[in-house]
Amino acid sequence: MPRYIYNCFFAFILFFLPFIGFGEKIRIELQNGAIVSGDLIKENSEFWIVDLGFDLLKIPQEECLNIQRNLSGNVEEITDFKQNIYRQSSHSTVQPLGSLVEDLGESVVMIRTPIGLGSGFIIHPDGYVVTNDHVVAGERIISITLFRKGKNELIKENYDNVRIVATGGNIDLALLKIEGLSGSKKFPTVPLGDSSDLRQGERVFAIGSPLGLERSVSEGIVSLRNRIIQARLHIQTTAEISPGNSGGPLFNYRGQVVGVNNMKVVSTGAEGLGFSIPVRQLKTFLENRDAFAFDPRNPNAGYRYTVPPK
Repeated sequence: MPRYIYNCFFAFILFFLPFIGFGEKIRIELQNGAIVSGDLIKENSEFWIVDLGFDLLKIPQEECLNIQRNLSGNVEEITDFKQNIYRQSSHSTVQPLGSLVEDLGESVVMIRTPIGLGSGFIIHPDGYVVTNDHVVAGERIISITLFRKGKNELIKENYDNVRIVATGGNIDLALLKIEGLSGSKKFPTVPLGDSSDLRQGERVFAIGSPLGLERSVSEGIVSLRNRIIQARLHIQTTAEISPGNSGGPLFNYRGQVVGVNNMKVVSTGAEGLGFSIPVRQLKTFLENRDAFAFDPRNPNAGYRYTVPPK
């Protein structure tokens, strides 16, 4: 294409951009401290393109420190907790890993019992927490620890009054509730995504407490979206999953929970074989939690299928 035609085409695009109606305002804080504000034109996993009003600016993802979207007042998330016990994102976009961990980390918790520990994540501001069934199976004494960001360190908040609301051994999911809170106490939450939208090779990351090391982050890719392990459907990922990560969230780079980490393959020479329960199974569990209701008077409480005869 001759250069003058290219210049005319680019000038045409710049002239009509204000009338196209992209609409979404964005504010990006860069690693060097600079701040860029404008209309979002395009985004992907590598860069953002922002209309500054007189020019287009292409910003690499790795240069972004913090991103704020929908500054025009649009609703960013669906948060109707009256209808569901969880929330979902409606306009989430790909963000840098550092910003995601900063925003989501306070909603990921450590769960301790007399015989072990695991991870979990808060889905409701009233203190509802998701984890694995095998983290709390057979236990009645459970404590939950949150890690809030202080000025120079993480501040621990311990809660010992924890109730098991629902549990499903066959799907390895459990719902807990932090009790005894004042009416004004609200917790930060994470949104649930859609595991059916995952693609092989998509980047994901996990936050948890492997071996008790709180707020540890590991990243990888989706090796396979649908892998059957032990008669259950799993997301296979290369994100490092270790003891203590069980029950923690697997996120996509839109900041949505797409899976619940629950196991890894431990074998000589085996690496990068972590597995997570797809979030669509978690949603089914939460929406039908009455069928999985836990009864402390019954040691076999929680809905369990009997093993079929061979």
